[in-house]
Amino acid sequence: MATAVHNTELNSAVLDFANDVARQSAEIFRAYRETGTITANGTVGFIERVPGEDQIVSVNLPHPFDRSIHSNEPLNFTVTGLDGTAFKGRPNGRYLKVFNQNPTVTSLSHVHSPSLGAWAQTHRTLPISYVPVQRFHLARELPVYIDRRQDEAEFINEKLAENPFTPAIIEANGGATVWGWKGLRDLAEFILLLEEGAQIQIQAQALGGSRTYGPGVLRQQWKMSKRYDEARGLGLLPVTDLD
Repeated sequence: MATAVHNTELNSAVLDFANDVARQSAEIFRAYRETGTITANGTVGFIERVPGEDQIVSVNLPHPFDRSIHSNEPLNFTVTGLDGTAFKGRPNGRYLKVFNQNPTVTSLSHVHSPSLGAWAQTHRTLPISYVPVQRFHLARELPVYIDRRQDEAEFINEKLAENPFTPAIIEANGGATVWGWKGLRDLAEFILLLEEGAQIQIQAQALGGSRTYGPGVLRQQWKMSKRYDEARGLGLLPVTDLD
């Protein structure tokens, strides 16, 4: 894939969007630090599709030795074309295949968080048994990416082809890659909940482990998020939860 530098200045709409992504990312990174959502090293970044353009904006949390969490300086960002062209900064091509093959995906993050990272050490899929995580999502578990001879983006596309509702993968011995369809804030909130759920499920192991949902739970949760009819049409509800 081409990685040529494009010398044309970014148009004002793209630049405004990129600056807003950087501003929101700074607020999210600060919240992640305050809530313990990320590891000490702070491996986390966001990639946002530019609306109406074949471009993505990427923002990463600086290393803790490089920047104070209290700094008010704007974060750096890059802008990369979906063909690999670097419009600003170094091109970020790691997940271009995901954005190219899944045009409704708006946002993606690779993140190392304490509990998701701990689960990643087990090489096990992560079942979703924490209702705040399940409420807005129809997937029931997160697949685990183990064999790195396969490109990660190709693995993600493979899993999305199998189940288009898959919102994340666990990266064995690393962290997680999470994506969304509703923009940066929605994705950021989901990551926080996903880490919280993983932490609670790990803690439950000491008490005998998490249990599957009781009767009516999926019905209740998907009605709250207005996804009940969709879930019913896809046959995702147990008999106990059908109206």
